[in-house]
Amino acid sequence: MKKRILALLLVVTTLVGCDSVQQGLRSTYNLINCEYSYKSITGLTISGMNLSNGLSVTSIPKITSILSGTATSIPLNFTLNVNVKNPNESAALLHGLQYIVSVDDIEFTTGSINQTLNIASGQTQTLPLTIGVDLATLMKNNSKDAVTEIAKNFLGIGSKKSNVSLQLKPTFMIGNTPVASPMYIPVSFSFGGN
Repeated sequence: MKKRILALLLVVTTLVGCDSVQQGLRSTYNLINCEYSYKSITGLTISGMNLSNGLSVTSIPKITSILSGTATSIPLNFTLNVNVKNPNESAALLHGLQYIVSVDDIEFTTGSINQTLNIASGQTQTLPLTIGVDLATLMKNNSKDAVTEIAKNFLGIGSKKSNVSLQLKPTFMIGNTPVASPMYIPVSFSFGGN
């Protein structure tokens, strides 16, 4: 997949002589070649309970009751922080991003961000992805046990690791025009479990 994206970008760069186009394509090419890894989860809330500072002795029974109950809505909100390391000789730059987040083969959410990220050569920056999902809806459409185990991993009390798959589609600028990448960049990592 990466090879097809790179080939497409190289062909367009060769055919188009404009410096701003070449710079936009080069920074996108660099973004594709960056190294992506899980950093942290912050701002975690479930059903309105703020768990940013971890679980307390009193919150564990409440969460267990929520996850095992029959609630019609269980909102889970957090920020997924992804490290983006640029090993290239020049900057990697994006001006926005569309994303798809799947956990253990369950599509959790899709979204977009409209921020600029400029990662200098050899540097690492954090890409924050704001996630909001209703676990009750996921439980209706998937295995309740699987969704509960994923939620427990987000909360730090899961027994098995969860595999996360991100699909990232960056937007770059050609002159003053935003252009979305024609393909998604795949990123995967595991977290959770004891």
